[in-house]
Amino acid sequence: MSTLRTRKEPFDAVTLHLSSMPSGYLSPSYRIRQPVKDTEECTCPTSTSPEDHPKELQLQLNSPCEKCYRPAPPPKISDLLNDKDLLDLLRLKLDPNHCTVKNWKNFASRWGMSYDELTLLEHRTQGSLSHSPTQEFLLRYNQKPVAELTELCRFYQRIDVLRLLQGWIENDWPSRWQQRK
Repeated sequence: MSTLRTRKEPFDAVTLHLSSMPSGYLSPSYRIRQPVKDTEECTCPTSTSPEDHPKELQLQLNSPCEKCYRPAPPPKISDLLNDKDLLDLLRLKLDPNHCTVKNWKNFASRWGMSYDELTLLEHRTQGSLSHSPTQEFLLRYNQKPVAELTELCRFYQRIDVLRLLQGWIENDWPSRWQQRK
């Protein structure tokens, strides 16, 4: 048989002082509602010095929490144009005119540039070190997603350019996007 306790312990863990609760927290069913926390608030300990924590925890502290982390949106060509190093590499790969290698002309033609536009662009940039037909073509289509450019690379089997773009999308673009926020 179990014995009933008739006397409450003075330090009972379930004791709740209702006078300490702000008004409005009791619902008609007399249940206590939890206060709603601000969803934008972040409790990341990133403001503390990493030396204050063990090495295992330092890796976690350097990466943002789920509330802070927002994945980078898919980049547009305009984002790609802001990376001078990447643009220079694309120019080196797509500017040269070889009869067997698909270049900026093929890409631009596939996206709708007419023969006359291609010829005009080629003559306007010919012999210029400061102007590139690849750069001009990308400027014209700067609102297209980079994913469409990668599809062109697959279509024309430009694996060298595809790898370059994929590396930029996976490694450089997220950090560039985080810096812009």
